[in-house]
Amino acid sequence: MTGTTPAATDNAAEARDAGKNPLVGLVAEGQSVWLDFITRELVREGGLKRLIERDGLRGLTSNPTIFEKAIGAGEAYDAQLKGLVAQDQDAATIFETVAATDVREACDLFLALYEETGGQDGFVSLEVSPRLARDTEATVAEARRLWAAVDRPNVLIKVPGTAEGAVAAGTLLREGISVNVTLLFSLASHTRVMWAYVEALEGRAAAGEPIDRVASVASFFISRVDTLVDKLIEAKIAEAGADTAQATQLRSLQGRVAVANAKLAYANFQEIFGGARFAALAARGARVQRPLWASTGTKNPTFSDVLYVDALIGPDTVTTLPPATLDAFRDHGVVRRTIDSGVNEARATMAALAEVGIDIDAVTRQLEEEGVALFAKSFDDLLAGVEQKRRALQGEQQDEDESVTSVQTASEESFPASDPPAYSRTTP
Repeated sequence: MTGTTPAATDNAAEARDAGKNPLVGLVAEGQSVWLDFITRELVREGGLKRLIERDGLRGLTSNPTIFEKAIGAGEAYDAQLKGLVAQDQDAATIFETVAATDVREACDLFLALYEETGGQDGFVSLEVSPRLARDTEATVAEARRLWAAVDRPNVLIKVPGTAEGAVAAGTLLREGISVNVTLLFSLASHTRVMWAYVEALEGRAAAGEPIDRVASVASFFISRVDTLVDKLIEAKIAEAGADTAQATQLRSLQGRVAVANAKLAYANFQEIFGGARFAALAARGARVQRPLWASTGTKNPTFSDVLYVDALIGPDTVTTLPPATLDAFRDHGVVRRTIDSGVNEARATMAALAEVGIDIDAVTRQLEEEGVALFAKSFDDLLAGVEQKRRALQGEQQDEDESVTSVQTASEESFPASDPPAYSRTTP
């Protein structure tokens, strides 16, 4: 695999002719490339702007793990953090304010693209607390607050695709809040959120409310499916014996289930958004809820580092790439429509998986549960890191015996004049 840093990503993009850049070529196939990464340096020091201009980047996603690493590293956030500490804000409010600032500024960089595409692209995602994944009302309340805090038309509020999250997403979309429904692993969960989107638009249309700028993507996770399935396959090979016919059959499924699952999700997407029910909404300006391929970084080093990009290229889709995968696809990705080829083979793969005794429904349930738990832990770790930094900065301020003037200066640096003021955090 190709290692990377944001600087390496920018330099590689600059070195290539855009006309030969596979990332740019994806747009011709109807697929948008979004970056699964954000830092303040990337946003403010020109890196994101270069990716938009030279790689055709059309959006960006964030999550607690990304922010945990960004805030904990270096001093890029210290001026804003000092101002928030001076205001005696708690760790949760500090994080939300810092995250909203980064997302707002990224939204501004994508705003021209958002307008040029009529609201089709140019989005930046900000996630509600993963702690709320099983609480519909709290998810709705936090999503409303984050939507107001960023205050940009091209922000997507990330909501988990649990049963409770799907209901929350429907409520938010009905209110005109654009949503990225995340942590989708199963066809059933994906279908549920697609219908939630359709029903929300139908509700708005029936009330005479506009539907042409209500946006949504459904983030369908890829590589994690293979990671778990292949682990189960290895266990079955060990039971069967490495040289048996059953072991050969099992090996033939390794590295194939995640792509097959996604291809079937796309087939369901085509059926729902190609039907008469959505056609009535499309006639009023509605856009489809695009599948967004998430978790596209290859975990198994024996597979191609662009496996989950190459195999899922097609119209009305988004592929969201971590920096290493972005670099790899720019370097040796192949641009061709693949998403709706081999659908019958995908069905056969899923049937073969059932034949060897692996239940894909059990797999996707486990992945959803683990995903919720892992993101919640990451969020807790993030808040713990912010709290540690808050205490350190608080100690600095006490040690330095800062004057009222210096505290006011720090506060002003926290919120540039173009930004809305800090929003108050209330417990849902």
